[in-house]
Amino acid sequence: MPNIQTSKLFWASCLALLVTSLSFGIRAGIMGRLGAEFQLNASELSTITATAFWGFPLAVVIGGFIVDIIGMKRLLVMAFVFHLLGIALTIFATGYWTLFFSTLLVGIANGTVEAACNPLVASLYPNDKTTRLNYFHLWFPGGIVIGTLVVMLFNEIGYGDMWQVQVGLMLIPTLIYGYLFSKLEFPVTERVASGVSTGDMYKAVVSPLFIFMFVCMFLTAITELFTGQWIGLLLSNVISNAVILLTLTTGIMVVGRAFAGPVVHRLAPQGVLLFSAVFAALGLYLLGHSTGSMLYIGALVFGIGVCYFWPTMLGFVATNIPKSGALGINLMGGAGMFAVSLYTIFMGSRYDELILKHLPAGASLAEYQAAAPGTEQANALASANTLAGPEVLNFTLTLPIILIIAFAGLVFFMRSRKPEKLTHA
Repeated sequence: MPNIQTSKLFWASCLALLVTSLSFGIRAGIMGRLGAEFQLNASELSTITATAFWGFPLAVVIGGFIVDIIGMKRLLVMAFVFHLLGIALTIFATGYWTLFFSTLLVGIANGTVEAACNPLVASLYPNDKTTRLNYFHLWFPGGIVIGTLVVMLFNEIGYGDMWQVQVGLMLIPTLIYGYLFSKLEFPVTERVASGVSTGDMYKAVVSPLFIFMFVCMFLTAITELFTGQWIGLLLSNVISNAVILLTLTTGIMVVGRAFAGPVVHRLAPQGVLLFSAVFAALGLYLLGHSTGSMLYIGALVFGIGVCYFWPTMLGFVATNIPKSGALGINLMGGAGMFAVSLYTIFMGSRYDELILKHLPAGASLAEYQAAAPGTEQANALASANTLAGPEVLNFTLTLPIILIIAFAGLVFFMRSRKPEKLTHA
């Protein structure tokens, strides 16, 4: 049974992750409005969105190298400061560059939170890492649900243009988690407590198993986070209120992670990852090939697929390659977010190309985007968006299909191995 200090640290960590997820949910909900207000095309919006994914790996990787040196508490103080600055700059944004830099600051804050909190949770619960990391990470989809519901509520009551107020709501949990962490004492990481040397840590992160998981993290993160950030935009002309698809997907993720314990204990982390890849592929197929109510079914199936990806990837490394320590966990997180940033930029440009493909020959995308609603050009652009969005999802479908093969091999490989446990010095 965890003691009071352990529980307080865990719940404060969850609150910090809630701020991270709110930034994703609210940004996904207001992306179209930002594009209209500041006259940004899909490539520019994708670059702004990707900026959060640049800041995240930058912070989480650097954090992985220094967390054992400066301690987890100092990292979280830094996260608090970056969150405050990023949120404030977003509220007072005036165009592309202010949105760019504010999103970068929030991304750095988000990465710093995970750089400290992932190894903190693994250190607090050394005998139940994967399950506890799933519990911790349920606050990521949970915050996205809250964020998208906030956006929907503001739209419903006619205040959708007040996106600054929606962003400002993130200040409340930010101030609370900053206060809580300032009052709590932190343990050292599990690797330090167990006396594993820095040399052994570096050996662990260049082992074949770690490199395999590192590469797979690229694909699992893109499948989950790219689709989550862009589903509303890609399917906005296919279904009347596409943000509901994101809410359904993330809602399923919250429930799935809340009941991760029995699933993880039954299938083991590698079995959970194979299960996830199968359902993620099926869900993406339905989202890319359906209309009407079947899109809701696709969102539910996709949510079941991706709900365990991120925390179980981290939990697998923490459980089976524990000597990699905080560095191993944070390199995994950095790899995932970096891959999403590159893929988002690539697919943003690709999305513009696909839209142009479905417009009349020689058409200017900027001209069509500036057309007044109800005009022939505006209707043609809506039709092109309807066709282009599912094509992006169908391209992304190849990633979970590759993962099915990779994780099937991992299940077979792990039959002859047992999780490694560290003994505290």
